[in-house]
Amino acid sequence: MKFQQLPIGARFEYQGKIYVKNGPITASSEQGGQAMIPRYAVLKPLGDQPAADKTAPRRRLDEAAVMAAFDEFYRCCQRLSNVDARAALDAARQRFIAHLHAAARGKSD
Repeated sequence: MKFQQLPIGARFEYQGKIYVKNGPITASSEQGGQAMIPRYAVLKPLGDQPAADKTAPRRRLDEAAVMAAFDEFYRCCQRLSNVDARAALDAARQRFIAHLHAAARGKSD
């Protein structure tokens, strides 16, 4: 089994030592200490594994709330930037809005 297939909290054996996965690339040894486990490592799962939470709902953001927050940020940036930077700032704003609308339609670049 590969490391990324294990849920957080899973116990496994790697190179003759017992570990518990505690992050996306890290595990703690039962003997103490942390280790980075490479993606290519083949692991031996031990005991009952905690079930990965596949039922967690996908987080959704309200587009209007995101735009309101971004517009406030944009106004602050305009006040703080010099005249020469405002064209680039406006172009970046337009790209942000285009990405936001594409994401709302379920498309990504």
